[in-house]
Amino acid sequence: MKQLSGLDSAFVYLETAATPMHIGSLCIYDQSTAPGGVVGFKDIIRFFDERLHKAKAFRQRLVTVPMSLGHPYWIEDPEFDLEFHLRHIALPKPGDWRQLMIQVSRLQSHELDKSRPLWEAYIIEGLDNVGRLPKGCFALYIKMHHATIDGVSGAALQAAIHDLEPLAPADVDFVPAVRDLSGSSPTMFQLMARGAVNNLAKSAKLFLGVSNAVPRLIKAKKAAQDSDDVGVPTTIFNRQRVTANRVIEGRQFDLSDLRAIAKSQPGTKINDVALAIVSGAMREYLTARDDLPEPSLIAACPVNVRTDQSADADNMVIMMNTPLCTDIDDPVRRLQAIVDGSGEAKEFTNILGADTLTRIPLNIPAFFARSLMPSLMSLGMRLDAVAFNTIVSNVPGIQQPLYFCGAQMVSVYGMGPIIDQAGLFHAVFSYDGKITFMITACREMLPDPEFYAECLQASFDELMVAALKPTRQAPRRS
Repeated sequence: MKQLSGLDSAFVYLETAATPMHIGSLCIYDQSTAPGGVVGFKDIIRFFDERLHKAKAFRQRLVTVPMSLGHPYWIEDPEFDLEFHLRHIALPKPGDWRQLMIQVSRLQSHELDKSRPLWEAYIIEGLDNVGRLPKGCFALYIKMHHATIDGVSGAALQAAIHDLEPLAPADVDFVPAVRDLSGSSPTMFQLMARGAVNNLAKSAKLFLGVSNAVPRLIKAKKAAQDSDDVGVPTTIFNRQRVTANRVIEGRQFDLSDLRAIAKSQPGTKINDVALAIVSGAMREYLTARDDLPEPSLIAACPVNVRTDQSADADNMVIMMNTPLCTDIDDPVRRLQAIVDGSGEAKEFTNILGADTLTRIPLNIPAFFARSLMPSLMSLGMRLDAVAFNTIVSNVPGIQQPLYFCGAQMVSVYGMGPIIDQAGLFHAVFSYDGKITFMITACREMLPDPEFYAECLQASFDELMVAALKPTRQAPRRS
């Protein structure tokens, strides 16, 4: 039995029917590389079963503490049923990319069942007309609650269910699915007693955290006053509450192209180029809808600050706000401004310190946090206080082929949660020489996801030509 951290608990407290707090991934595989060229669903069930021991999140479910005297706990689910979590569906003909996105959007829209381990996986067949994929490809869509993983631990979990070669050697660490569940379900008295002790400890840590934070907050406020910060503007993605309906769309590019763009501009990193592509896409989309603000849009970028990178580690993420420089028309100048703005954002974050940004939210006692989180969201709506315009999460992946049941992964796309006043999420994933940009958005805010995907493509094309114009005439499309 393990108690959720304050941050992981916040993901539980923030969840509503309109704001399910799960992360999703969509992996596409070429089954021609598997033994015999075919992967059966029974093979997939057995494959999953042999790897469940590599990540505890697969078999753990939530148990709450009475009267919110403590944060929830993870316990081993005594009634775990793999076939409940692992499902098999197919696209209707013709099985194209848009149909796949519609199907994934529907799956991403629904909450997970909190009475069971917080994940679901779907094998999706019928991808016969998805881009230039080989015939017979299938997809694995998996969603897991944000309380169980973040982007980094999600990458570790991906590694747990994949191999580095089609015919992987037998797993010497495999433990048969026989578990001792005695004492796995705590009594109400045990939960309340633990909660009382933990709340006292957290209250003391919270007091120390606030005491240490005050001088840093004063210093950070002075730094903000000395800058040219004019606040966060609002867009169609930030003025209203999100609904439960989601849209998903994305594009894939060659990672070498982003590296070439970064190399062409001194001091530029891949993440800066990714932000520039997002910036150009948002600029074009909002211009088309006559909703582009004059000040620059702001992106919140999750930054991993934990030392344990395993799939079972607690989330330890801070948000770093960085300007997207959407007020600059020229794509190369915009990229250079993003590089400068990212550097300033890192300096501001360093002034506050990771301990300041994590210690306070991690140690708010449960009985305050459960009511405080939703109340802050409602207050933000009433005051029209927008913290950022979009989230951009960039997760570096493995740069070599991965295999699932012997089938080689062709590409991987990510999805993230959206909340009120932040109805657009960009997930950037790199894998085996490719990089994907996938959006998750509220359907009422972004009713035309195909057009937004075109804006991503146009932004990449424009930046590619402008940055490499002396050496290259046209970008490669992927």
